[in-house]
Amino acid sequence: MVEQHTDSVGRGRDETEEERADRRWSELLQELRVAQTGVQILFGFLLTVVFQSRFATLSDTERTIYLVTVVFGAAATGALIGPVAVHRSLAGRHLKPQTVDWAARLAMTGLLLLLCTMASALFLILRVAGLGEVAGWIVTAMLLWFVLCWFVIPLWARARATASKDAGEPAARDRGGDSR
Repeated sequence: MVEQHTDSVGRGRDETEEERADRRWSELLQELRVAQTGVQILFGFLLTVVFQSRFATLSDTERTIYLVTVVFGAAATGALIGPVAVHRSLAGRHLKPQTVDWAARLAMTGLLLLLCTMASALFLILRVAGLGEVAGWIVTAMLLWFVLCWFVIPLWARARATASKDAGEPAARDRGGDSR
């Protein structure tokens, strides 16, 4: 007998563990395509900064911020491309569910590192633009925005869906959307 799984809010899908892993892998690949493109473009621009004539005029603090930003960018790039290497290394070994779990962890790590890259890059740019102390406040506000968009809202939605499931309510009932 093949074990069937239900999704996290209990509506259920009629899929085996392998089918679920295939679906999750496909979804993860779509997500990674967006994140990889963004991090690769950002990292590429960061790599060119050191070759610009204005780089020599940066203060020691700004150079340090730049170097930290490049390291964050490299780490984010590695983590967001990492799922491809994990999949390639484990393909054909009947480890798809574990592969998807490891790839998802790498993707989340990559997003956290991308958050750090973006914050430090923004901080450097705002300092070089002459905003001084205000740069820190703007970066803090942007960090809070990214954390809200990338982590808080998804966690809130997950908790809400779980609470609806536990209460036996349809998940879409109070959203005003189409519940079909």
